[in-house]
Amino acid sequence: MVFSSMLFVFLFLPANLLSQLLLKSPRAKNIAMLAFSLVFYSWAGPRYLLLLLGMVLICWVGAIFIQMNEGTGLAKLLLAITVGLCLVILGIFKYTGFLLGNLQSLTGFPKVIPQIALPIGISFYTFQLLSYVVDVYRGEVEAQPKYWMLLLYASLFHQCIAGPIVRYKDVNEDIVRRRTTPKEVGAGISRFTVGLAKKAVLANGCAVIADQLLLSDAEALAAVPAMGVLLGAAAFTLQIYLDFSAYSDMAIGMGLMCGFHYKENFNYPYISGSITEFWRRWHISLSSFFRDYVYIPLGGSRCSTGRQILNLAVVWFLTGMWHGASWNFILWGLYFGLLLGIERYVLGKDAQRFLPQVVRHGGVLLLVMFSWIIFKFTDMHLLGTAIKGLFGLNHNGFSNATVSLLFKNNLFFLIFAVVACTPVGKGLRQILENLARRSEALFFVNGVWDIVHPVLLLLVSAMALVGDSYNPFLYFQF
Repeated sequence: MVFSSMLFVFLFLPANLLSQLLLKSPRAKNIAMLAFSLVFYSWAGPRYLLLLLGMVLICWVGAIFIQMNEGTGLAKLLLAITVGLCLVILGIFKYTGFLLGNLQSLTGFPKVIPQIALPIGISFYTFQLLSYVVDVYRGEVEAQPKYWMLLLYASLFHQCIAGPIVRYKDVNEDIVRRRTTPKEVGAGISRFTVGLAKKAVLANGCAVIADQLLLSDAEALAAVPAMGVLLGAAAFTLQIYLDFSAYSDMAIGMGLMCGFHYKENFNYPYISGSITEFWRRWHISLSSFFRDYVYIPLGGSRCSTGRQILNLAVVWFLTGMWHGASWNFILWGLYFGLLLGIERYVLGKDAQRFLPQVVRHGGVLLLVMFSWIIFKFTDMHLLGTAIKGLFGLNHNGFSNATVSLLFKNNLFFLIFAVVACTPVGKGLRQILENLARRSEALFFVNGVWDIVHPVLLLLVSAMALVGDSYNPFLYFQF
């Protein structure tokens, strides 16, 4: 079940919200929320629910014993064991095929590579549980004495499968004694419907364009002209942001409807003037996780330049690996690590000061767009073909009638999608709210719009979803 499905929007979510409205005690609300979350997670198949239950059990027991032995060497050992077990489990399910495949290509052993299906959401809930255990070790949160409450935290259906990565200390208070207000419920409904429309209309529409040009057949991809590869890369650049940020919008919106306050995960990353700024705006929960739990513990920037570069390389290697068991993701992570290293240690702040703003923003956007080509193709042969095609090295020409027609037919849609990736809409909304404070007529219009626009977005999304053959969220694969 996905957020952008008719079943979820018109049955599962209303039933969940109704249960939260009718039940009065926090305990009853939490039990109902846990039941809905486990059903949601088990929808595609209950077999991996046992894995989630087991990992929560490991972290629940581990955190309790860590707290009992606070400040001792045993606590550090228990932390290492708990974290190690979680990472081993993640590694078995996510990286076994990748590691054995590379070993087989080098040595011919093993003859048969076991096919292990990737449990949905394992990367997200593993990182959440790891942050909880480490925070207990650091004394930043109290260990949760009730197993089912920690299970609720790890399995909250709003964000369990594709983020944002929510830290226990950020939602513990909401779990224990959350409150809802009409204003927050209204804001949550608005945020959810914006995310739903962003996914159903814009992200899925961009996916259709990208898939027509960034083909999965090497011979067909080699024939796509350079402008076609560029247009496909641009469409995929729009798709991946609109798709993933839409999921975060919907998660944050559903949280507000139920009294949970999840932190922002995106802040218009495509308007960034540097790669450093881009990663402060893109997938904020992941980049902050690696900063707080990997980069800073390794020494961060409080060490020699050589060690800083090593720390940066480790973080971005792991960031690439987190996204998937494939060489293209490792290359993608190291690509960003290289760009950040050049930006920090070679160019410095002076380059940003002297370069015109339009050059900086345009350069960052092109570098990011190129990174999404690397991200798109898990097959390295296809990746090489796409990169060569981008520069016309496949004897593929510059453009053709098919690409030109595709661009013209989707021009206004693409312009709208580009605008949706910027804070223009948010700015116009803020202007309207400011004007509404000074005018009674505009205050009325603003109030009507608050009521009407979620309904309109819901209707438009429902029409887009009927018969749509492409609907899964990209980040479900991680």
